[in-house]
Amino acid sequence: MKKNIFSIGANVARATFACAAFMAFSAHAAEQPNALVAHGEYLARAGDCIACHTTQGGKPFAGGLKFDTPIGAIYSTNITPDARSGIGKWSYDDFARAVRQGVRPNGDTLYPAMPYPSYARLSDDDMKALYAYFMHGVGPVQAQNRAVDIPWPLSMRWPLGAWRVLFAPKVQAFDGSHYNDAIIARGAYLVQGLGHCGACHTPRARTMQELALTDLEGDDFLAGGGPIDGWVPSSLRGNPRTGLGSWNEDDIVQFLKSGRNLHTAAFGGMTDVVQHSMQHMNDADLLAIARYLKTLPSSAPKETTYAYDPATANKLQNGDASARGAAVYRDNCMACHRSDGRGYTRVFPALGGNPVVQGKDPTSLIHVLLAGSALEGTKSSPSSFTMPAFGWRLSDQEVADVSTFVRASWGNTGAPVSADDVAKVRKTVTVSTPELPPGATLKR
Repeated sequence: MKKNIFSIGANVARATFACAAFMAFSAHAAEQPNALVAHGEYLARAGDCIACHTTQGGKPFAGGLKFDTPIGAIYSTNITPDARSGIGKWSYDDFARAVRQGVRPNGDTLYPAMPYPSYARLSDDDMKALYAYFMHGVGPVQAQNRAVDIPWPLSMRWPLGAWRVLFAPKVQAFDGSHYNDAIIARGAYLVQGLGHCGACHTPRARTMQELALTDLEGDDFLAGGGPIDGWVPSSLRGNPRTGLGSWNEDDIVQFLKSGRNLHTAAFGGMTDVVQHSMQHMNDADLLAIARYLKTLPSSAPKETTYAYDPATANKLQNGDASARGAAVYRDNCMACHRSDGRGYTRVFPALGGNPVVQGKDPTSLIHVLLAGSALEGTKSSPSSFTMPAFGWRLSDQEVADVSTFVRASWGNTGAPVSADDVAKVRKTVTVSTPELPPGATLKR
């Protein structure tokens, strides 16, 4: 699947090497007594800057990470303070203009893989802290930026400038007066700005701009995005089944801090957001984010509230696996997710009432069944858990059947999944076959 040039965050196949690399280089920042540098490091964590500006095996912030787009590949840039290949010669004004307006010192417009439409509302104080960190808290790395792999004339940048003029907001100080609570205002600033949550979780127009950059622009904001790297970002609004309607503030905080809560567990690109960014934020900011998100009303007014139905559990417990997909579930899934679909708290996520399971687009569910997913340990939840891949042993029809089963069981109301749906996703993911001892063979 082609990555969206205008997406950031989950649209990059981030890996845990970035977190380890950041830890290795954070000692450089620790040597700086300047509180401004320390604050800048915190902000860089909150913005997850390392994920896009570090390539596998590379040094932090040295760039080179590949973004596949429909017109060719682009590569993230070196944002270390190296004077020849990085941003070491940039003034504060150069830095601020690039981050908040998407314009390089030479006047070129940046590709909007850089979420400058969100960063346009960052405060001057936060910009100065970020500049101090990248100039004095990050080690310089000599690494030349890679040219884009886009053929001419598609490589011309003037269309990017036109897009920026048409769709990127003007740099304006964040106005918290729209919110009647200082904590909610802080959460709005983090979500809309540095966190750039809308880059993945807000739907886009055909011209690829986000349909809303703030909650003041309508109910499209954070209403769920389109597929990115084979995952579908879910709604962060109060949708009772497919959003955060059934979550409380503590559920959201726990999810951001650890990647798991009573309702679900992180997967896909969100695991990297938790690893590299959210788990390093302080509790006050996580609470602010949670409290702000809980103010967003549902974008699906006809969506009913989830109510657990024990009928499926009763049938499975009585040996009845006659429903479509029930036998596949019993043989492959029930040991971890249980007959009642409730899983094991903060270990194996519940399937009953899970927003991802009930979403309109089943791509994420199909993806995790085919390719599996790993949830690394965090500071607050050090244990790691892995969902194994089943694509090597289950046919498209079997994956469709078990997907349909979980989407319609325990009170869930997801639509059926077809084998064609699974086949489309299978073409976009890598399904690894487990290693076997010499002489052993696989039987499907």
